[in-house]
Amino acid sequence: MNYYNISLIGSPLEPFTYHFDAVLEVGVEVEVTVRSRSAKGVVLSQTKQPSFTTHEIVKLTAFRYSQKQMEMAKFIAAYYICSLGDAFALLTPFVSSLEHSYAHTGYANEENTKRSGQTQQDSKIVLSKKQQEALVFLKQHKTALLFGDTGSGKTEIYMKYFEAVMDEGKRSIFLMPEISLTPQMSQRLEEHFGEKVVMWHSKLTPKKKKEAMAKIYSGEAKIIAGPRSALFLPIEDLGLIVVDEEHDDSYKSSSRPRYNARDIAIYMGRLYDVHVVLGSATPSLSSYVKFPHIRLKGGHFVAKKSFIYEKNIESLSPMIVSQLEETLQKKEQSIVFLPTRANFKYLICQDCGHTIQCAFCSVGMSVHQHSRALKCHYCNFTQAIPQVCPECHSSQLTSSRLGTAEAVQNIKELLPNAVVQQFDRDAITTANKLKKALKMFNNKESDILVGTQMLSKGHDYHGVTLAVVLGMDNMLNMSDYRAREKALSALIQVAGRSGRAQDAKVIVQTFNEEFFSTYVNNYEEFLESEKFFRQELYPPYKKLCRVLFSHKNGAKARDAMHQMQERLTAFGGVEIVGSGKCAIERVANKYRFEILLRSDKSTELIKAVHATKVAMAEVDMDPIEFG
Repeated sequence: MNYYNISLIGSPLEPFTYHFDAVLEVGVEVEVTVRSRSAKGVVLSQTKQPSFTTHEIVKLTAFRYSQKQMEMAKFIAAYYICSLGDAFALLTPFVSSLEHSYAHTGYANEENTKRSGQTQQDSKIVLSKKQQEALVFLKQHKTALLFGDTGSGKTEIYMKYFEAVMDEGKRSIFLMPEISLTPQMSQRLEEHFGEKVVMWHSKLTPKKKKEAMAKIYSGEAKIIAGPRSALFLPIEDLGLIVVDEEHDDSYKSSSRPRYNARDIAIYMGRLYDVHVVLGSATPSLSSYVKFPHIRLKGGHFVAKKSFIYEKNIESLSPMIVSQLEETLQKKEQSIVFLPTRANFKYLICQDCGHTIQCAFCSVGMSVHQHSRALKCHYCNFTQAIPQVCPECHSSQLTSSRLGTAEAVQNIKELLPNAVVQQFDRDAITTANKLKKALKMFNNKESDILVGTQMLSKGHDYHGVTLAVVLGMDNMLNMSDYRAREKALSALIQVAGRSGRAQDAKVIVQTFNEEFFSTYVNNYEEFLESEKFFRQELYPPYKKLCRVLFSHKNGAKARDAMHQMQERLTAFGGVEIVGSGKCAIERVANKYRFEILLRSDKSTELIKAVHATKVAMAEVDMDPIEFG
């Protein structure tokens, strides 16, 4: 009889021991029972017969994890301080044997069962001298940053690099934020690379997902483009990883394990010995400091862009309405950016100041006018919009901030002849809706797009001559050490969507004109000044770790925090920056407490947290959320 250590996929538990008649290879996926329930597991190692009784492995599945995937799972578990089972849950395994098992996986495709060999690409991409220099630079460095302005041709450089990798018989991963997986990007890649490209994202239908996996397993897919989950697909012969919009927060997972896909891509570059390219018009200070970069200034568009700053609170002021009207009369188009989606704002009583809060979270509920409801964006609890204040019964209820839905409604009332579209996650819920909205706007069937971050991501709006940017001061005043970086980045990204075909105006509503006007055309200078602000305190010069404790009984969560905090005092290389209630104390009816740790080295933090961790603790290495 043979005994094996098995990691249960998706389980926070430590590995279990099972037995099996046959000899099994490390990395094989198996089916086992846990408390009479069926579960999938991964064979970690063979072991001696334990002193306790073990269960038998039920059967082998048709899948296996490669040696590199095993190493990756162990790294994720160690660095992000989670179970191996949680790490394996991120990874999609390989098919155990193409000949023996492929037809039984449900991914078989007659045309795809032969592994594609080396393919020579007939290139139609012609790079400029500057773009060619950038490509040469990227090839000279294992990990490098392509710091290129919006419209400077970063995508052409990526595509040329993909061609070179394909010519070597290897494959590429093209990571981008889910929000950037636009119809234009898909069309561009598919027109050039045809069947060799697979677009991977959460909105794929089960049928499309199966087709994509068949191409990935067979090797026909030479470029796999998608959000952070694309990084964990079973790809052999890897030659290149490109992380576009590397500064984007969506690369960081908000649930366990709280990994950052950009950082995992950099680790994979070392593990697989392949090149990694980080690209952005507004790179994070972290990447700017850590990696060699090449600057790509200017773009294909020679139109002028003038910035107008208006000292005002977040509102559709008379000046903004007048500019929107003037643009409309010229038969030109406008975009209006707000950092908050839908009516992501709270309902406040003007008489007593009471905020309508979620019954299960210590946070105000957001107003959604379309569904005539209040919704909690933390636990999704929904209720009808009340007519009177629950505290003082006054009918004077107002919302504190302007959201996209309200902005659309206001513009329609003020400019009845304008065709106005809402462009956020509440309105654009499917890929078809996205295509339809963009087609309408690019065909000039709509005049004004009102939206959130979606406006700034990878969409080409050739007719936009006015960009209105609201809510910059709210972003600038967030309790986040990266608030300046995030606010300036958002402004540059949105402004970059205007003035592509003709001269444009960008109206920025802010009381901080000096900051924005100094750096909006010189992001590099901002990064240099930001270095001094961060030194000795924040990343990339220090490592941070946030430990969360949540429980329906607040006293239990607090006690768990105090217990771990006391243990942590024994570690001299780790500073306890602060501890106590989270800024949002209650979410989904659980009370939340936290400890924030700082150190010069991540190894010191990992060592301290591993040694002191209590059962209730959830660890967030390199946190970006402090709410």
